[in-house]
Order: sequence, then structure tokens, then C-alpha cells
Amino acid sequence: MANGGTLSATMVERGSSLLPTIRESGERVAANVERVIVGKHQEVRLALVALLCQGHLLIEDVPGTGKTVLAKALANTVEGTQSRIQFTPDLLPSDVTGVTIYDQSTHRFEFHPGPIFASVVLADEINRASPKTQAALLEVMEEGNITVDGVTHPLGRPFMVIATQNPIEQAGTYRLPEAQLDRFLIKTSLGYPDRASTIEILAGAKDRTTVLTPRITTQAVGTMADLAQTVHIDEVVLDYVARLTEATRDDAQTAIGASVRGGLALVRTAKVWAAAQGREYVIPDDVKDLAQPVLAHRLVLDTEAEFAGVTAIDVLARILEQTAPPALRAA
Repeated sequence: MANGGTLSATMVERGSSLLPTIRESGERVAANVERVIVGKHQEVRLALVALLCQGHLLIEDVPGTGKTVLAKALANTVEGTQSRIQFTPDLLPSDVTGVTIYDQSTHRFEFHPGPIFASVVLADEINRASPKTQAALLEVMEEGNITVDGVTHPLGRPFMVIATQNPIEQAGTYRLPEAQLDRFLIKTSLGYPDRASTIEILAGAKDRTTVLTPRITTQAVGTMADLAQTVHIDEVVLDYVARLTEATRDDAQTAIGASVRGGLALVRTAKVWAAAQGREYVIPDDVKDLAQPVLAHRLVLDTEAEFAGVTAIDVLARILEQTAPPALRAA
């Protein structure tokens, strides 16, 4: 295996006191969310990374695993506006974005904003809506504003969509196209809790009225997001990210690999991941920790690989094993 380059020790010497606000605030937010999400520390951390990257989060899992609970808990933890859209087959794009209505008393057209105008938007069961409505939401996610009747309406900052979906084999769902999946910064799933966590959940089943109080303001989210992007990432780590994304495109089992957008997403999330651990610099392990939730949903597998039961996670695991990370060297 070829050496993946060397990582300068000057990264380590940049100090350990940078970005304490992100680490401490992140711990408080995570603890708040974990009051209602038991035994899913890693998934909660990924949701916080998406929040501080001001990206969008997709949670896919079977019914009853806490997808909506996680999304609502994160939304309640942010002291900003929030909304929930229950996606159904008859939902129209205007039900999401809003509509212009003629006011007879003023003889003017007035824009009535839809539920998408919020700091945190929960799009519940997104794959139950028609492709047209899905496209309307995903376009807003990409642009950060809405144009209705020729007038552009900004959404403000931060703006985060937390979408949940059931697996595509569930009846009555519309699969999200790969090009639209690429709009989500991170995709994760919760899965069933372990035995100890299940017992804890069952023991607290009588109390279903837990109300989470906000732990972070929208202004703080914006400030922390800007601060996290000042985290240093060495050129050899950038080369590592580039080699990983190129490997997904060159792999024999993929029809389409990760795009440049995927590489940029991996860099953004790695910076926040490092800052949340109190580091001023990104290390290769940050990239490896995030490769699967950031890149897997961006891959399109070859037909033969799909028939053989290969998953995007399998492909990424093999690529990570075969792609040498940079090694630390002395200054």
C-alpha cells in the first residue's frame, strides 16, 4: 500500500485552547437531545455536525426507531423558529413554500409564507410526497431562498432541514433521486437500541411529556459555524479527501461516485468534527469517521453490485481500507 503522505506536526502545535465554545456548547446540546434519544450518542453528534455546518440531515430507518423524535429534539434545542411538515401524497409545493394571495381590502397581492420559513424545519416522511413536492423542498434547501411570482424571499440564517424517510421498500413511498440525495450533507439511521437502552426507554415509557428547553440560539449557531470553518486542514489531509472521492468514482462497483460537492461536504464536516473535540486542526481520523455518513448516500452502485447485495457502505469501507491516510511527521 502506498504511503498517503505525511502530516506536519505544526498542526498539533497550533494549540488546544481554540474553539472551546463549540466543544462546550456541543456537549450541552448533545446532553439535552439525549434526554429523549437514549443510546444513540454517535447519531446525535452527527446531527449536531449538520447543524453547525448549516447543512441538511436525512434520517432513514424503519418506523418506530425514533427518527421524528431525534429531529424534534434537535429542533427544540435551538432557540429559533421551527416547523414540521408532514409529507403526504397530496401535499403541494405551495403547501411547503407558501403562496401569493390577492387581498381585496388592500387591492394588493400578499405573500403568505409556508412552513419552510423557519430556522429548523422537520420534513417528516419526505419520501411519501410526490416527486414535484420533493423537488420544491430540495430546491429551497440548495438555494437558501424562495422565488414566488418573480419575488425572491430569503430564508434567513441558520436554515436547516431535517428530513426523515422510511426505507424505499415500504409501500406508498417515492424514492428520492440520487441527484436530490446529494443535497443532504449527512445521511444517517438510528437502528434499534441495545438491550440496556431498550430497558431504559421502556422504564420511562410512562413519561412521554418531556419538554426540551432551548440550549443554543440561532445567532450562536451562526457564530459557531463561522468559527468552525477557521479550523486548519493540512494540504495532505485535503489530498487524502481528494484520493477518497476519486477512488469512489474509479471503483468497479460504482456507476457514479462522490462528486466534488461530496468532497467539500467532507471537508466542512471534518472541520466541525475537529472543533467539537477542541482541536484547531483536522486529522485523518476525522475524515475516516465521517466518510460513511457524508459520502455513502452520494454513491450509485453498479447494477451487478446491487444484485450481489453490495451496499455503498461496503464499498466505502473497502476504499477506506485501501486508501492510505497521511502519517504524522516531525516538524
